[in-house]
Amino acid sequence: MLLRSFARSFVTLAALAGPVSALERGRDGTLKILYWQAPTILNPYLSGGIKDIEAASLVLEPLARYGPEGVMRPWLAEDIPTLANGGISADKRSITWRLKPDLTWSDGSAVTAEDIRFTHAYCTAPGGGCSQADKFRGVADVEVLDPLTARVTFDAPRPNPYGPFVGPQAPILQAAQFSACLGPAAASCTEANFAPIGTGPFKVVDFRPGDAVQFEANPGYREPGKPAFADVTFKGGGTPAAAARTVLETGEFDYAWNLQLRPEMLSDMEARGKGRITAAFSTLVERLAFNLTDPDPALGDARSTLAHPHPVLSDADVRRALSMALDRPVMVEIGYGTSGRATCNIIPAPPAYASDANEDCLVQDLDGARAALDTAGWTDSDGDGVRDKEGRPLSLVLQTSTNAVRQDFQVLIKEWWRQIGVETELRNIEPSVFFGADPSSPDTFQKFYADVQMFAGASDGTDPEGYLSTWFCGRAPAPENQWQGANISRWCNPAFDALGEELSGTGGVEARAALARRMNDMLVQSHVVLPLVDRGRVSAHVLSLGGVEMNAWDSELWNIADWTRLPD
Repeated sequence: MLLRSFARSFVTLAALAGPVSALERGRDGTLKILYWQAPTILNPYLSGGIKDIEAASLVLEPLARYGPEGVMRPWLAEDIPTLANGGISADKRSITWRLKPDLTWSDGSAVTAEDIRFTHAYCTAPGGGCSQADKFRGVADVEVLDPLTARVTFDAPRPNPYGPFVGPQAPILQAAQFSACLGPAAASCTEANFAPIGTGPFKVVDFRPGDAVQFEANPGYREPGKPAFADVTFKGGGTPAAAARTVLETGEFDYAWNLQLRPEMLSDMEARGKGRITAAFSTLVERLAFNLTDPDPALGDARSTLAHPHPVLSDADVRRALSMALDRPVMVEIGYGTSGRATCNIIPAPPAYASDANEDCLVQDLDGARAALDTAGWTDSDGDGVRDKEGRPLSLVLQTSTNAVRQDFQVLIKEWWRQIGVETELRNIEPSVFFGADPSSPDTFQKFYADVQMFAGASDGTDPEGYLSTWFCGRAPAPENQWQGANISRWCNPAFDALGEELSGTGGVEARAALARRMNDMLVQSHVVLPLVDRGRVSAHVLSLGGVEMNAWDSELWNIADWTRLPD
């Protein structure tokens, strides 16, 4: 790659510029960020991992994004298109976006509507394995009306047309850089994927996948005097506890992300007086996902694919029993305290979208779970404590990322499932690998070479249409899409898909919320995915870091251009 050396990146713009004024770009030197899950790629279209999307958000930007209050804000666009301002057509089949004037890429070239058109072509190119394909579902065409204006046309009326190009998952790519990266060539465009040219406040200087990224201020960033920091050291790896200590106890780093730690541990660290914990709720739900396909290694390349249904978890009664055995309030108490809430919904917010039809999951029912397994024909025929059926033991592999809270949860789940006659093997995988984008790795959560896995996910905005569509038929990770599909469980229910299509054509918050609740209920009552904890996002920053606004609806680094170093 034609990147400058890592060492050069430590030369700040302030040092090059001489005396620093209060409003000069780069005046505050180096910002140090620690994500204990290290990014492995800086192209969000080739990764569903939050750590990759958020690292890329320093460089790549969308037309619009959601602020901390859940309200959409124009970003690269001049304004938010609506029916009232004529940006959305009367028949609701198109939305017209206009770029802010004089936008430039970090290489100095102009940002145009052609880049918007190209980004759609990039994600929808056959064989590309775009992990954000749901963002462009139903898009029939993207037309360039003039250098600053693009019209997105849908194949049917779309009362909520804010999927494409909204949020950090769907930023604008530079057509010139990615033009040779369409379809099957996408994954092999290493330089573009590791060092995308963007419009954001920073640009990539050096990237070591699974380790660190070095950024420097974008000299052509559109806001004078921003960013305040000349460069950013974005370090990956370690553990949540180590990350918290580097901010709250030693002050070695300025910001630490996703501090999944026991609440008393965080409180003790914060009491040292060097940093502050910041938290916010949205729709982030810790969950168990069941693999409805067979992960048996004997199947070779066909393991965990639709060609082979799971021999145990295809039985809905088994999935229901496994859910009934869990004590979600205990999990919240042990793992999250006030930064978590037990939930039975995959869509826990906003309030209008949260179903009240699934509250029975909040009460553990071991006897009911045993009865369900009895009815399904799973009995302990040889008295070894493990149920079996037709010679097959009820034995499962539960995998997740390496993390103290998740390992605590694994131990609890193993014990509860033991009490109903289920044997569980526990496996944990280094986070940068588990949430990585390497299609050759056997250990990614998309490939899902286990029976059950635990992770968290969220809707990127207050309307869950795009998020719910990730469970559509045809969205399963598979070899043909380079394992980038979002339907991790490989579930397919045409009735669910039909509700999703109805949601796409429905206007009005109340009507949309009613459909979303029905989809939520169908998903969780089928026990394809077991919601566990409605998690607040919890991170920390040193007291000397100003401008931080925790945003649970977008990248936590959404306003990094506004971050500053506060005076002592």
